[in-house]
Amino acid sequence: MLKQKAPYLIISVAVLLLDQWSKRWIEHRLALFEVEPVIPGFFNLTHVQNTGVAFGMLASHGDNTGTLLLIGLGIAALGFVGFYFYWVPLWDRMLLTALALVVGGAIGNLIDRVHQGGVTDFLDFYVGTYHWHTFNVADSAISVGIALMLLSSFRSPPEQAQDDEEGDEQGSDRPEP
Repeated sequence: MLKQKAPYLIISVAVLLLDQWSKRWIEHRLALFEVEPVIPGFFNLTHVQNTGVAFGMLASHGDNTGTLLLIGLGIAALGFVGFYFYWVPLWDRMLLTALALVVGGAIGNLIDRVHQGGVTDFLDFYVGTYHWHTFNVADSAISVGIALMLLSSFRSPPEQAQDDEEGDEQGSDRPEP
């Protein structure tokens, strides 16, 4: 079954590679806290280091305890998502895609956290003086993945998959292995 899920793992690898490449590009292009306007009044490239989780919550401010906790939580979350990915049926392509995006993004941020003690963020969208929290490619993949997981939860399985599940519950005519 994992062989049939390989295309989804390619999505994870693509997200990971794009994330790591874009972070290294920013780190070499801009000094920390340097801002480069791309679309004035809407979008900047801004190099920041986030030692916390999404939106800077739980930032460590020089204390390694928070970083170690976030690394441990990241590894545990990856284990859970990997386990979930393994058991998701092949017909649920949306959920498999969602989980692949989350895995790629989570690994990308985890790599930064382990090597740098924080995550490189650089995508800075704003309107007037209101700035959305600066984020990166991995954060985007995780957010899209979570949105797809939510959408997937509202869908019912295809009729064939429902029939297969009902047959398994009632006992099928298939021989036991």
